Amino acid sequence: MKPSLQVRLSQHLALTPQLQQSIRLLQLSTLELHQEVEQMLEANPFLEVDEEGVAQDRPLADATLAPPERSAAADEWDSATSASSPESDTPGVDQLDFSSSHADSDSSDWDSGSDREDYDSLSDVSGARSNAVEDEDGDWSERSSLSESLNDHLRGQLLGMRLAPEEMLLVEALIDSLNEDGYLADPLEDIAERLAIELSIGDTPGDEEAAALREELVDRLRCALGWLQNLEPCGVGARDLGECLVLQLRECDRTEAQRVAILVCQGHLELLARRDMKKLMAATGADEDDIRDAQTLILTLEPKPGRRFARAEANIVVPDVIVQKAGRGWRVVLNPDVMPKLRINDLYAQVLRQHRSQRTGDEGGATLAVRLQEARWFVKNILQRFDTIQRVSQAIVERQKGFFTHGEIAMKPLVLREIADELGLHESTISRVTTAKYMNTPFGTFELKYFFGSSLNTEAGGNASSTAVRALIKQFVAAEDQKRPLSDSQLSTMLEEQGIQVARRTVAKYREALKIAPANLRKAI
Repeated sequence: MKPSLQVRLSQHLALTPQLQQSIRLLQLSTLELHQEVEQMLEANPFLEVDEEGVAQDRPLADATLAPPERSAAADEWDSATSASSPESDTPGVDQLDFSSSHADSDSSDWDSGSDREDYDSLSDVSGARSNAVEDEDGDWSERSSLSESLNDHLRGQLLGMRLAPEEMLLVEALIDSLNEDGYLADPLEDIAERLAIELSIGDTPGDEEAAALREELVDRLRCALGWLQNLEPCGVGARDLGECLVLQLRECDRTEAQRVAILVCQGHLELLARRDMKKLMAATGADEDDIRDAQTLILTLEPKPGRRFARAEANIVVPDVIVQKAGRGWRVVLNPDVMPKLRINDLYAQVLRQHRSQRTGDEGGATLAVRLQEARWFVKNILQRFDTIQRVSQAIVERQKGFFTHGEIAMKPLVLREIADELGLHESTISRVTTAKYMNTPFGTFELKYFFGSSLNTEAGGNASSTAVRALIKQFVAAEDQKRPLSDSQLSTMLEEQGIQVARRTVAKYREALKIAPANLRKAI
């Protein structure tokens, strides 16, 4: 083959560092965003926290109108990233999928941004949002409780017990081995092994001496475990569910039901879970009525003694947006507690301007100018992030008005494409916005993805949301006869009577997603 030269003309889109940062900030969760802000505050001297909270008296209408008022940053963003017009062959930025795109990110590209002053502070926006939100429950960041932990509760009880110092140390070693549910996470042998190593530090005992020490420690730990299991809450220190329930049953009144319940918990919980009445009667020697009474008694027990000492703040989800009633409709406002209050340090910026006007060609001044531009773009991109979240949330609320009035049973089918087409964004952008972002509603706090669901056909030719179908299944199961629970086939038939065509396998999938047991496990004994 002859070597030859060819000229090819092609177009490609290169992402600037500004757009790369905007896309990355958009997909971050609230916690990840605050971590990113902390890193930027440490790395960039021109960026600082606005502790004064200026512009707190801005009018409510500035931030809470639905749809929300667009800022200059949002207008500039839309003009730069809008969908391509018929006269242009270049697609808009939001119409492209950046999920696998990579571009060169030279630090000098930051200089290509406009030297604008209207993105030097986020406090104006966050201050207006805080005035817009009327949260009766107070600051979301102050929701975390300061209740004592399970270990502290148990150690407090130890102080009132007359135990020898050695016994006290052994009980504390067992307390340190408890998990958050109050169960003993490690076998006594493993705990004894660790204690033997700590006691033999500096010494080199022989194998026989080490084995004798471990055996002695296991015996003493069994005694210490008895002390621990006598503490409150009842059931703490158990090694499995059966032992936990037995410890609580022993504190109940001595009746025939209590005796049978102890027998069941000591080795026949699996039969109870399967509702196998015949085998339970054969194993315990009790009649059918006593088995039912024992089951009723077991259901009153606490399977996780440490539950009430668990840190409640670990389960709290701070919403990014809050839905409020506005006349006959609903409006979406940003949660001011998740919005970082940032601004550009005016003193540093003025010094840099004076320095640049007096000296030209200074590499140090050019580097500082890049850092200043980075800080401005960071503030602008955070502003754009929250503006996009609010726009998408408002569009979701407009599509799902029935949910905010009647609950999940009124949810409509919704896919990412519908919101993307309405706002002129790409589906990947909507996916980033709805991931790890939460909305506070009258029915609780939900991830934005919760409001999207596939559609199921109805006899009338319309569509029903899969979320609404799951809500119907939950209602049917809640109202069923426990002696004759509804099977998946029966649930499918009942949905068909409501005009919703759902296969039995789909019903089973939705039931499992709702964590509802099969019919045979829901049947009362």
